[in-house]
Amino acid sequence: MTDHDRGIHGYHHEKQEHLKRLRRIEGQIRGLQRMVDEDVYCIDILTQVSASTKALQSFALQLLEEHLRHCVADAALKGGDEIDAKVKEATQAIARMLRT
Repeated sequence: MTDHDRGIHGYHHEKQEHLKRLRRIEGQIRGLQRMVDEDVYCIDILTQVSASTKALQSFALQLLEEHLRHCVADAALKGGDEIDAKVKEATQAIARMLRT
């Protein structure tokens, strides 16, 4: 029985680091709200939006890598239709990320 069979996702081993990273991103978003509330110059807000967006994209890329290493690799070991489904799922996730 694999971790995946037990419901353990690819990000599980880095869960605390991911939560810490998401809390930092959450702080950046709160900072954006504060900047708007305080009537900060538009370009300064846009700079912070860009930084927040890059932080989320970086997080998403790390999560995708963990998904490929864990979930897709597990499906590859099992073979059959499961690998096709996982590859399709990952491809669709990548497509969504590229659209943003």
